Amino acid sequence: MEANMEDNFAEESQGKNNSNFENSRIGTKDALNDHMEICVTEAEKRETGALNVRDFYTVYLIETKVTDTNWNGALTQLSSIWRRYSEFELLRNYLELTYPYIVLPPLPEKKVMYAWQKVASDTFDPDFVDRRRAGLENFLLRVASHPILSYDHLFVGFLQQAVGWRENIKETGYLQLAESTLKGLSVSVRLKQPDKRFEAIKNYSNELQNNVGNLLRVRARMAEKLYAIHKLHANYGRVFSEWSAKEKEMGDGLQKAGHYLDSLAAGIDMPLEEEELFADQLKEYLFSAAALQGVCRRQEMLQLHVEKAETQIVSRITEKDNVHKGKTGLMTRLFGSVDTEEVRELKVNLLDQRIKEGHSSIKNAKEELIEFSTLALADIDRFQQQKVVDIRETLAGYVLLQIKMCRKMPSKQLGELIADPISLSMLSPS
Repeated sequence: MEANMEDNFAEESQGKNNSNFENSRIGTKDALNDHMEICVTEAEKRETGALNVRDFYTVYLIETKVTDTNWNGALTQLSSIWRRYSEFELLRNYLELTYPYIVLPPLPEKKVMYAWQKVASDTFDPDFVDRRRAGLENFLLRVASHPILSYDHLFVGFLQQAVGWRENIKETGYLQLAESTLKGLSVSVRLKQPDKRFEAIKNYSNELQNNVGNLLRVRARMAEKLYAIHKLHANYGRVFSEWSAKEKEMGDGLQKAGHYLDSLAAGIDMPLEEEELFADQLKEYLFSAAALQGVCRRQEMLQLHVEKAETQIVSRITEKDNVHKGKTGLMTRLFGSVDTEEVRELKVNLLDQRIKEGHSSIKNAKEELIEFSTLALADIDRFQQQKVVDIRETLAGYVLLQIKMCRKMPSKQLGELIADPISLSMLSPS
């Protein structure tokens, strides 16, 4: 079974990696987004099925506009197409099998991860749907900015072809290879001589996944506690407001203190919503780590294909030497039959032919492995450079948001509190 999956993967990647078009585009910066604007503008909830059995789903509106009048690679100058999340998944699966050496951008989460009290777990919640819409737009822009992926005709069709896109995907035959290839990638592989470059990349991807995952986990716990602490101030605000109605001399001060605490409780909502945007940006690289592992896994499958072919050659050469020396197998020794010279010569000729075919197979497998590794390392370098820029920007924005949250205080109300000794005493620890 494992051998069949290796063969499927080798057959699938052969012809993809040998494309002169793909080789010529390595290193170039020109991409689809240089000629076209792409955005996912809105989401819409729809239903299907009978009245008693309804199935709800969400569709997303993709709008494109050609901005380069000299470019003729689009199907139309303007387009608006509704796509389901499952169609985005289909597109990504196709790209993953067609370009196995590329670190594909991930899709946004299908279900809420690292949730906390304020984050809705319902996939039809408007906030979640809008964040997914933004994530899907980011996915399309990532693909559209890639010098190879962006010019795939089925990607362009996904953006602009209203009818027949799914049929075009099926005609590529990728669906027949998809299941066996993905299963092959899940099989444990132990190589005799693993490529140290890809071993280092695989280890790094595991560390990246663990570190980002831990960061998101801690951030969710902090957001939960921070939200609870701020909302607790609303109880203080209500107490002070009710108390102010009972006091004549301190009434105004108590009421001002209550209003301030109410605003403090309400002031946490917007910053934590902004935090979720930064969390989504980090999740992109949490999922990208898995894509990086996938590239390493596919390199291992090609390496395994080479090693098994080499082992088979050694076995056949040994078998040929035994035939030359007249050594026989166990069954021959038991039954006393001995091969004649003619039979032995036929066996040697057959083994020579198989050894020759084996050497040719090894040569092709090694060339494919070298080409895959070259293309993969080039794209991994592109990914690493983009990752540094993105994560640095995300973490810097997160730090600035925390500083803003710490400095934020209703200045007008605070001034009134400071001007009123009674109100200020209500907030003083002493």
